[in-house]
Amino acid sequence: MQFPESWLREFCNPPLGSAELAETLTMGGFEVEERRPVAPPFSRIVVGEIKEAVQHPNADRLRVCQVDAGQGALLNIVCGAPNARVGIKVPCALVGAELPPGEDGKPFLIKLGKLRGVESQGMLCSARELKLSEDHGGLLELDADAPIGADVRDVLKLDDALLTLKLTPNLAHGLSVYGVARELAALTGAPLKTPAIAPVAASFADVLPVKVEAPELCGRFSGRIVRGVNTQVATPAWMVDRLARCGQRSVTPLVDISNYVMFEYGQPSHIFDLDKIHGGLTVRWGKAGEQLKLLNGNTIGVDDKVGVIADDQAVESLAGIMGGDATSVSDGTRNIYVEAAFWWPEAVQGRSRRFNFSTDAGHRYERGVDPSRTVEIIERITQLIIEICGGQAGAMDDKILNVPEAMPVTLRVARAARVIGMPLTQAQCADALRRLGFVLREGEGTLTVTPPPHRFDLLIEEDLIEEVARLIGFNNLPTNAPLAPITARVRPEARRSRFAVRRSLAALGYQETINFSFVEAHWEQDLAGNAKPVKLLNPIASQMSVMRSSLLGSLLQVLKFNLDRKAPRVRVFEVGRVFMRDDSVATTDSTVRGVDQPMRVAGLAWGDAEEARWDGKPQRVDFYDAKGDVEALLAPRVPSFEPAEHPALHPGRSARVLVDGKAIGFIGELHPRWRQKWDFALAPVLFELDLDAVAARPVPVARPVPKHQAVERDIAVVVAEAVTHNALMQAIQSAAAGKGLLRDATLFDIYRPQPVRDGAVPASGGLAQGEKSMAVRLSFQDDSATLTDEQVEPAVRAIVEQLSAKLGARLRG
Repeated sequence: MQFPESWLREFCNPPLGSAELAETLTMGGFEVEERRPVAPPFSRIVVGEIKEAVQHPNADRLRVCQVDAGQGALLNIVCGAPNARVGIKVPCALVGAELPPGEDGKPFLIKLGKLRGVESQGMLCSARELKLSEDHGGLLELDADAPIGADVRDVLKLDDALLTLKLTPNLAHGLSVYGVARELAALTGAPLKTPAIAPVAASFADVLPVKVEAPELCGRFSGRIVRGVNTQVATPAWMVDRLARCGQRSVTPLVDISNYVMFEYGQPSHIFDLDKIHGGLTVRWGKAGEQLKLLNGNTIGVDDKVGVIADDQAVESLAGIMGGDATSVSDGTRNIYVEAAFWWPEAVQGRSRRFNFSTDAGHRYERGVDPSRTVEIIERITQLIIEICGGQAGAMDDKILNVPEAMPVTLRVARAARVIGMPLTQAQCADALRRLGFVLREGEGTLTVTPPPHRFDLLIEEDLIEEVARLIGFNNLPTNAPLAPITARVRPEARRSRFAVRRSLAALGYQETINFSFVEAHWEQDLAGNAKPVKLLNPIASQMSVMRSSLLGSLLQVLKFNLDRKAPRVRVFEVGRVFMRDDSVATTDSTVRGVDQPMRVAGLAWGDAEEARWDGKPQRVDFYDAKGDVEALLAPRVPSFEPAEHPALHPGRSARVLVDGKAIGFIGELHPRWRQKWDFALAPVLFELDLDAVAARPVPVARPVPKHQAVERDIAVVVAEAVTHNALMQAIQSAAAGKGLLRDATLFDIYRPQPVRDGAVPASGGLAQGEKSMAVRLSFQDDSATLTDEQVEPAVRAIVEQLSAKLGARLRG
């Protein structure tokens, strides 16, 4: 809300400077977002009167004016404004004057010069040249009583400040100059001037028939007829000026009066052309199929969720928001109907946004307008109408049907002191509330307040505590150091930080991404097999309606974004939280009942395994490249991998990742179905792991360096084709368990026989179809002495026997 400071000081004028006044309002909860002068600096611009205006001898569009600027002699000034005429008073820039800076940012200096051969001793100014408005249609005409030679800044009060308040939705009582003045009086103790609004004597008893059919829409409806108005008069300059300084342009006298009183007291109103109303008015909910052409030119359709004012033939106004075009006042209007009502906030809220526009009236009614002053507001509007437009007023018609009933709210002084954080007495609290004009009843340690009709925000005890705090002054609250002990949270050595995990992945060539936690619903079904994701009650977009239970969809979206921009190689990762339903989770300071929120780390690799090189052909990234990255990420812990299926991954090229026998995630190629759906030329390789498992690491234990040389033995065993590397290694480790000599076992060769063609001689090696040979290098070592053949051979035989017993293996001949 914007208004001039001088208007505010007419209601309450505390002994404070402009900056102090703005600071007082801000600390009182009415944040002054901006304070700026009405006009930028300029000098030597005075009131001048045009005494003579004749045609320029050498230019059709210029006039040579003789101007009295209070300098003792008339000034000869050449002017091109179309409204330059004898008798008007305008701003006159004398020689040496500085006008506000132009587009180049430099002040414009007025010099003695010639225009088309005629000397010009100054300049006559428009409002745009003084930076008062964008109006460049002609000279700025001043009031006829403006003293000649007086400084224009003083005459137009251009040193006044414009205050722009940033009000929160609960401060509806601050949406008027009088409302802000009422708060300023409470904050400073300065007297509040409440002008008396005398009733306008009725010249006739006629009233317009009004029927309110929906008391849950309209709680009070007041109105009166005014006849014989002249709508072709000009709005007074003082009113135009004040409206302009509130950010409202002048329209017509009647509209200007309505807007002026709304800014003055916060009560919107509407003026109908009485002769365009058919019969009487009915306040009701709209009906399906009804249409209304609004004052802004839009034609809208209404239904039973929208309040309207209708006459006997059609809908004439959108209740509490905007009037209709059919009954709008015009230059030919002679008889009017002035209306002010109380519309229930719930009945107006959201209706403007429904039709994609907003109004000052709707903004106020949505937050709550004082229902007790509708008659006074109409009296004030009637005064101004008769004063400016003339006419005769009819009798007041006031229907009170369903106004809010103020419910008492009790403040406990002890609780207020505890919440505010400073010792308070009951007298201090009572004084703060009385300064706001509240009627209160004191009890033992309690204060009970009945909220006034203009305060819709006082509903619970905390609301009164807030009032006490801001009246005492937030800057007067004591600064108390916290009493709770502060204990540093030391991360255990057996756990690395999330930053260390990110750094490890970055070192492997991955780039971090950060994505929304809310995703498309079909991602959860397709990529996570989650049929019951956590849904959002109010998603920011329709395609972001659920919380993710997997990070894979976000990474695929990042890949798609990069591929659409011709990225040749993509390696990305994300460390983030996922959300899954879990009834065992209880509500704590970091959890929400029924929702498990673990941290995950996921990565995606697509394209070449390495950057382009000159010494070799690029190799496409595959499962084993990503598997190596996972092993490097988990090092020094050694993970194992077992075939498994995942909704997002290729059923034959995916595996479950295990550490110490516990599953911590998945790795694999993207499923062909989803690769085709996302339109990927190649299948990306993805992994997703539990972050807690990745962050865990064993504490290093010092061991002596072996002093004796290791002994190596190579064995080649023939096994069935179905025997896996993992099964082979587990059998070897189980055979060596307890002996303490085997240090390492490494597979270094796999041999399969070639297919036998008809008439061909079988390949050597004694391998049948469906068998393969697996060669393993065994490393033995003893910390106390060098091993001998007599010690190694029994260990080798034990391993071969174990392989034979468990896997049906035999030594290859």
